[in-house]
Amino acid sequence: MREVRLRTAASLRGTPALALSAWRGRSGRRYVVGIHELAELELDDMGEAVVMAVRRNSAGIGELVAVAAAGSSPRERLTRNWIARARHGGATEMHVHRLAEDEAERGQIVADLHVDRTTNAAA
Repeated sequence: MREVRLRTAASLRGTPALALSAWRGRSGRRYVVGIHELAELELDDMGEAVVMAVRRNSAGIGELVAVAAAGSSPRERLTRNWIARARHGGATEMHVHRLAEDEAERGQIVADLHVDRTTNAAA
């Protein structure tokens, strides 16, 4: 997997550009994400999404630390332990993909972006 940075333009009214990026999975599919600070408060409002914990290397290249699906029901929501593990892995950003249509598609995206724990790198 690799991150593909997207260029965004500020609107004509001077509002700041959206922080967007994209990830390519093993399948070659591209997943557009919003970039957020890795913050517990945002987990409560996450809703249905695929969430990626990301760290940046010294060259500024994003590296996936963890990926998970968050749903609308309490059992599907991410836990604070997920954030703690992501921080322990060096993550400082949360990349959120909200375009999956349902739980099954979120699961497929998670599998496509799966992080290989044996090498601590994206598979």
